[in-house]
Amino acid sequence: MSEAAQSGQKANFVLFPLGKKRFALFADLVTELARPDRLHTFPHTTPLLSGVLYRRDQIVPVCDVAPVLIGPEAPERKFYLITVRKGRSSNEWTALPVTGECELAASELLPVSGKLLPYVCGRIELGNEVIEVIDLERISAGGTA
Repeated sequence: MSEAAQSGQKANFVLFPLGKKRFALFADLVTELARPDRLHTFPHTTPLLSGVLYRRDQIVPVCDVAPVLIGPEAPERKFYLITVRKGRSSNEWTALPVTGECELAASELLPVSGKLLPYVCGRIELGNEVIEVIDLERISAGGTA
């Protein structure tokens, strides 16, 4: 999680669409928004892993969180949001398929309130819209909702 979130200060977020709903990640965890690339698939039993991309001389796992966040009827994903996650020995890239263009926004992280799922680490309000901030470590560890 971002340091700004822990201190309660205003932070930058990348908003990304999945279907009709938008979610947010801390901007310091996002490397780039990439166009569709060739997804290499292989037999495996890892939840949420849909394959890997070869990007900038790195093998990048693709973690499709859409089924967890919006359900099995998620629309086709058009872009990859490349994020940084803490690996066992170093930081690793992970690609998240998203359904449309992303947006950068600055907002104060509000605490989780009500009955939200465990991978939500907070929320932000932009106008009348409340957007859940996702913790990639938690969602990857859980696999499904």
